[in-house]
Amino acid sequence: MTMKAVHSVSSLGVSEPKRDEYVVKASPTVPKSIADMWESLAPEVRAALISSELKGDNNGLKGRDVSESSTPTVMSRSSTLTSFEQNSSIGSDTKQSDDSFTEKCPVSGADVTLTPVERAPKNVFAFTKTHQSEKSEVVKTSASTVTTTTKVISTSRGWRNIFTLPISYDVNMVAQGSMFDATNSQMLDATGVHPEGYNTRFAVVDAEVDKLYGDKIRSYFELRGIELTTIVINGGEADKRNSAVDTILDKLCEYKLRRREPFLAIGGGCVLDIAGMAACLYRRGVPFVRVPTTLLAIVDASVGVKNGIDYNCCATDEMYKNRVGSFYAPSSVLLDPAFISSQDERNISNGFGEIIKLALVRSSDLFDLLESHGKTLVETKFEDESLKQSGISSRIIDASIQIMLEELGPNLWEATLDRCVDYGHTFSKLLEMVPGADIMHGEAVNVDGFFCVVMSHLRGYIDMDTVIRIFNCMKLLNLPTNSPDLTPELAWQSCKDAIEHRHGEQRIPLITEIGDSICASDITQEELNRAIDMMATFDH
Repeated sequence: MTMKAVHSVSSLGVSEPKRDEYVVKASPTVPKSIADMWESLAPEVRAALISSELKGDNNGLKGRDVSESSTPTVMSRSSTLTSFEQNSSIGSDTKQSDDSFTEKCPVSGADVTLTPVERAPKNVFAFTKTHQSEKSEVVKTSASTVTTTTKVISTSRGWRNIFTLPISYDVNMVAQGSMFDATNSQMLDATGVHPEGYNTRFAVVDAEVDKLYGDKIRSYFELRGIELTTIVINGGEADKRNSAVDTILDKLCEYKLRRREPFLAIGGGCVLDIAGMAACLYRRGVPFVRVPTTLLAIVDASVGVKNGIDYNCCATDEMYKNRVGSFYAPSSVLLDPAFISSQDERNISNGFGEIIKLALVRSSDLFDLLESHGKTLVETKFEDESLKQSGISSRIIDASIQIMLEELGPNLWEATLDRCVDYGHTFSKLLEMVPGADIMHGEAVNVDGFFCVVMSHLRGYIDMDTVIRIFNCMKLLNLPTNSPDLTPELAWQSCKDAIEHRHGEQRIPLITEIGDSICASDITQEELNRAIDMMATFDH
């Protein structure tokens, strides 16, 4: 490290230094005749005089060769600028390059000069950081006032490694009902290219999916001479625990999955979350393919890069939803809307909880479609022929997926925490974690969403006609709009949790009209209580 101390002074006296600081002190004024004479001297003469003065008079510098370790500079009428440098031989082979560039450190304010290294010029940079600090000391005596200003310049060195993850994954729409068709090679192709004779594959399958489609899944691979190893796990929220991840990891070890071999994750959102977590951990990351089988998973869990499990904290004895997880992209996603028809009406309505969320914050057109056709889609499980022929069913799914990708794509790692897709995800987390609560994820999101609609109204963002219109659409979709567990205490605790999760601010999305939103960070307890009271006036 190189340390420099530069001092602005007003006399030729030298004080005793403290540690590595060298302070030059002065009387308050230098007569003009002396200053003129000093400036008339040649620079090398001035340098020699200063060096001699430091050698002869500064007792605090005994044992040091000041003439070699300091670089005196020109003294002006008002100040003397003296720099002392302690050089380090470490890193002396790092040469300044024409490709070097300088930036300002956002934390310390230091000037950072980066130089690309020869063998990895796009990724590795040697740097020096130069930081300046300044302090002033005023000493008053009966005869004069002496002001000493000390500027300390410190430099440090190191390396910076820069690598941009090549995130790219396809979200593929599969021809309806053809996922396990022997003539459709999309699922097999998604498991990667392997050497000739490598005839095994691995799949994590939701227990409910295995009951309905297990034979078809195995037959799909058997017809191609491929042995499929499966692990069947439960896909409920109560099963999203680290034990489920461990079960998959054990099976992967037993199967001996290769480093670049994608495995299949077939099931609902919870199974996709668990399998994604296991993929992220196994060998520090192996590829996996998402095959969502519920409406909720098709429009939500399958689209982004989040994976995770709920965490039971031993220290607090509390369960935290999605507290442990990762940002880890699938190698690809395969979507077949035909799976929706295998769900019951409640699960389909549950999926609409995420779809109407997207409509409220991003798309009035999508909301219009839900308002007009949502009830029929729930009741017919997306199998109404007129809606299929007109393209309404696919338009709703396509619009939901595209909106999610548009919002998540530029912000996959959530560097920006003001996110409209967090709508409905502030109070719903605790609603889902209430012991014994009979509420699904999309249902909790919708209760949260209507609660935020009411707060938007109380703030004057939307009128009551808009509130009623939204309420009626939610009821058409058979979605709950309130919960007995939504108490003032739970609501305020949710706000405090949001502040922790969203880095110091609430950042709660509120709609300003159907299709647009803002994030609010100033919601008060009194405001929450008023909203809860107004919620009670609706016929839920």
